[in-house]
Amino acid sequence: MGSRSTCLPRLLIIGFAATIALLGGCNVEEQITLRPVSFTELPGWNDDDQAAAFGALLKSCRKMKSADTACVAALALGDGIDQKAARDFFEANYTPNVVEGGDAPGLVTAYYEPEVKGSREKSGAFQVPVYGRPPDLITIVPETERARFNDRITGFRDTPEGQVPYYARAEINGGALAGRGLELLYLDDPVELFYMQVQGSGVVRLPNGSVIRLTYAGKNGYPYTSIGKLLVERGEIAKGAANMEAVKAWLHADPARGRALMEENQSYVFFAELGSDSSAPIGAEGVPLTPGRSLAVDAAYHRLGLPVFVTASDLADETGKPFRRLMIAQDVGSAIRGPERGDIFFGSGEAAGGIAGGVAHPARFFILLPKH
Repeated sequence: MGSRSTCLPRLLIIGFAATIALLGGCNVEEQITLRPVSFTELPGWNDDDQAAAFGALLKSCRKMKSADTACVAALALGDGIDQKAARDFFEANYTPNVVEGGDAPGLVTAYYEPEVKGSREKSGAFQVPVYGRPPDLITIVPETERARFNDRITGFRDTPEGQVPYYARAEINGGALAGRGLELLYLDDPVELFYMQVQGSGVVRLPNGSVIRLTYAGKNGYPYTSIGKLLVERGEIAKGAANMEAVKAWLHADPARGRALMEENQSYVFFAELGSDSSAPIGAEGVPLTPGRSLAVDAAYHRLGLPVFVTASDLADETGKPFRRLMIAQDVGSAIRGPERGDIFFGSGEAAGGIAGGVAHPARFFILLPKH
């Protein structure tokens, strides 16, 4: 079988010859090739539970306004099919393609939905505001492509002198948005707000025991900077020990230096409140995320809604075996950039966070493209 390539990352690599011909000769950051392979070449394919991935795929197919033929077939099957039927479906409707030619080796990290303490009112320990998206924020790139433009400012506001970059994290912490009615909630810990922004969603438990689910509503448009990476570069934390809990401990040990470090990441995320019937965070595709089956990808290379078989031999799954799993591309992230760069959604709460915080492993991606 031949190979298929593209030279315009922002468009879906779909493998249609006519489309590829139209893209010839364009200027790109990185050229890649998708080489078709058989399902028998996917390590661990027969050991996976494709029915779990099928359930996640159905969410994407139901969201699509113009479904491809594979989605039409998936919707016809509907909910509740078993593992064999799901495997037969994927093998009948998709062709796996291995990613080749990328500038960087494949890498998977992980994220989760944290649960934090908060209040509707600013009182007592609850002094840290959680802001909704400001109406004067002008974003000049699509949210699904924010990773591609993470090296520049993409958020602005109008002033009498013209457009200027939107407020950075330090300015917002200093009160730039205070008093505008943008406060959704108040938390008791600025570090927990910071990490909720990194994760892009959160569950806030109120003093009366009720919970509010928050979802990503936009960012101020500044490049995302990893503070864990900064601590490693400065010798504050050893490279192999720079997990989420270690960084949190460093931030809490001295609140003043912690705030200064967090403000070096000028990126600031805004939230929206989900309805009470929501049982999972919403990804960039607009569908509820499925723990262990939803994957954040670089949408400049891969269309949201595509199945992706991920192998990471150094990462153990729940059974202790190497991570080899069919996932669905349903989210994006500012730090998720490249054709073999993914972020695995592991679910909600402290247990999921304990897993997600330590994931950073080499990986290979097999992109499943619809046959028709």
